[in-house]
Amino acid sequence: MPEVALLLWDVGGVLLSNAWDEPARHAAVDRFGLDGAEFERRHHLAADAFETGHLDLDGYVARTVFYEPRRFAPEEFQKFMFDWSRPHPGAIETARAFRAGGRYVLATLNNESRELNDYRLRTFGLAEIFHAFFSSCYTGCRKPDPAAFRAALQFLQREPEETLFLDDRPENVAAAARLGFRTLRVRDPDRVREELAQAGVAPG
Repeated sequence: MPEVALLLWDVGGVLLSNAWDEPARHAAVDRFGLDGAEFERRHHLAADAFETGHLDLDGYVARTVFYEPRRFAPEEFQKFMFDWSRPHPGAIETARAFRAGGRYVLATLNNESRELNDYRLRTFGLAEIFHAFFSSCYTGCRKPDPAAFRAALQFLQREPEETLFLDDRPENVAAAARLGFRTLRVRDPDRVREELAQAGVAPG
């Protein structure tokens, strides 16, 4: 089997907190006094277009929240969405060490809307660490769709067998494994470096 040459990282749940997942949306419902069931219904109708780059943030907020008058502004709701993100410092420093080592190609493969994705890459310094970003808002494909994984391999001209995919969600890890990827399910972002070492992958 060939040596690992590409490390393909999930973002939300590995390098950063999840951006706009169910806990974040529940917090928004409480903060802004929304009808939770209606908000979730509208979110699920818009989610695919939002995360594949066909619906921008303004359009998403208009569809899910501002379909009727509110006592707060769209900008206030959007700021809440951005402010929800937090880093996992241990995982980020591990990725930084691998970039400095120069041994591997580092890329991300994540499901994310464009504005949140761009904000998170800039704010937490990921643009300085990774060589490429295969976000669903750029590729139009969401994990666990096999097309999302194949897009990354095709752009980088790598094979599944020389790629290690890191993700916290079992359905994404299983999808990658079915395509022949080496995989690592991340249960604790602070232990990523140790888990990579156990898999025989080190920065130097």
